[in-house]
Amino acid sequence: MKKASIAWVSVDGGPGLALWCLPLEGGLYVVSGPGEQRAPGLSDATTATVTLRGDHGGQIVTWPAEVTRLVPGTEQWEANAPLVAAKRLNAAGTAAQLVERWAADGCALNRLAPAGVPLAEGGSLPAGSGAEVPRESPAVRQTRKPFRLHRVRRRR
Repeated sequence: MKKASIAWVSVDGGPGLALWCLPLEGGLYVVSGPGEQRAPGLSDATTATVTLRGDHGGQIVTWPAEVTRLVPGTEQWEANAPLVAAKRLNAAGTAAQLVERWAADGCALNRLAPAGVPLAEGGSLPAGSGAEVPRESPAVRQTRKPFRLHRVRRRR
């Protein structure tokens, strides 16, 4: 877990979403909300399921997580939000400005801490790929036939 930068997080049995995270103090910190990544239901959840993958791309562990939302102005927020902001790639402004924006925009900074024994690890990992059918999206469009400049005639 200490090398994780992407975690697949599932809330209430929903699909696992790939989320940027920062491992810190035995947990994973995830930021979501306006201007950040989408994580439907995570900001209000108390539990989630986290799946981590190894360097080779395969699943290495799935564990239940206790979700704790850090509230701006609290001691936990003041201690951890700047650390998460400092590691946030491609953010506009300084880490302090980013923390202020998260607090002002109502972004959720959640800590996902292991809560119990892993659900799958080592020999108990599924043998299949775990691939799912793509979800419906307005970005999906029908594939058209290739364009041809001329008709090819067959000789008889």
